[in-house]
Amino acid sequence: MDALAANWRQLSERTAPGLCAGMVKANAYGLGLNRVAPALYEAGCRHFFTANTFGAMKLKKLLPDCHAFVLNGLTVGTDKVFLENDLIPVLNDLGQIEHWAATARSEGRKLKAMVHMDTGMARLGLPPYEVDQLIERPDLLDGIDVTYYASHLACADEHDHPLNTEQLHNFRHALARLPKAPASLANSSGIFLGPEYHFDLARPGYAVYGGNPTPGRKNPMQPAVRLHARIIQTREIKAGDPVGYGATYRARQNQRIATIPVGYADGYLRSLSSIGVARVAGREVPLVGRVSMDLVTLDITDVPEAEAQVGTWVDLIWGPDKLDRLAGYAGTIGYELLTALGGRYPRNYLGGPRQ
Repeated sequence: MDALAANWRQLSERTAPGLCAGMVKANAYGLGLNRVAPALYEAGCRHFFTANTFGAMKLKKLLPDCHAFVLNGLTVGTDKVFLENDLIPVLNDLGQIEHWAATARSEGRKLKAMVHMDTGMARLGLPPYEVDQLIERPDLLDGIDVTYYASHLACADEHDHPLNTEQLHNFRHALARLPKAPASLANSSGIFLGPEYHFDLARPGYAVYGGNPTPGRKNPMQPAVRLHARIIQTREIKAGDPVGYGATYRARQNQRIATIPVGYADGYLRSLSSIGVARVAGREVPLVGRVSMDLVTLDITDVPEAEAQVGTWVDLIWGPDKLDRLAGYAGTIGYELLTALGGRYPRNYLGGPRQ
C-alpha cells in the first residue's frame, strides 16, 4: 500500500501544477476498492473515476467528500442515483448532455459533469460531428457546470505513435472553440508523453498499481502487487512422462514437478500453459503442462529439494517487471491479469492506512 501511494505521489508531482486523479474502476484494478481508495485519499488524491454507478456509490460511502466521476455516463434511469449520491457523470454524447441539462432545469440548480470528446478512438465520447454541434450550440450546456472537458488517448503506450499528436491537436482544436473549462487528457502512459499532454487533470490507473506505463523502457513505478501460493505436492517423474491435461508436455529428462493451487478460475490465464514462469527460493522456474481450473504445475528440477517442498511459497507476480512480462507470455496486457485476479485469493494489505 505504501508503494501504491508512492506511485500516485510520483505521478502527481510529474503532472503538477495540474491535479492527479485515481482510477479505481474494476474494484481498483482487482486489488480492492475498499482498501485502495482510502490509501490514495490519504496520499492526497481527491478525484476518483469508476466505470459505473455501483462502484461510485461504494466509493462515496468510503470517502463522502471525494469527487466521484462515472465514466460510462448517464445510463437509462440513473438520474436519481447521480443526484442522491453526489456523483459526477462523464457525458459521452449530445443526448446525455441534453438529458443532464434538462435534469438541472428541473432541479433548479447547476449540475456538475465532465464532457468527454472522442478525438480518435471511436469508443465513448462525443464524435467530431457532435463536438461541432456543441460548438455551434453552447447553450446546450446551460445548467451544466463543466468540471472538465476530457478525451482519452488510444496509443499513449506507444510513445512515437502518430495518433498521440493527432489526438492532442484534435483536443486542443476543440477546446479553443468551446466555452472555457478545465481539461483532462493524460492516462498513465500519456503522463510520460510530456507536459503538453497533462492539462488540468491527469487520470492514471495502471501505473498507480505498479504496471509499466513506458513499455520497452525501465519501469519507473514501484511494484505494488505480489501474487504467491504454496506448493501442495511435489513428485519425481521420468523422461518421457506426461504432465497435465492433453499430455501436451513430456519430461525431457528425470524431473521434479511441484503443484500449486492456482488456475484459470483464479484468473491465472490458460494461455500461460507451458510458457509461464514462477519463482521458487529466488530461482525462476518454468510452468509445464496446461494451466487447469485450480492447479498449475512447475518444473522445480533446478531448485534444491530442501528449498522446494510442500508448503514452500512460490511467487507468480513479483518485482517491477514480472506483471508485464507474464502478460506478454499470455499474449495480453497486465491490466487483464490484475483485473482478472479471482475472488478465491486472500488479499493481504501491507502498509498504508489501517482499517
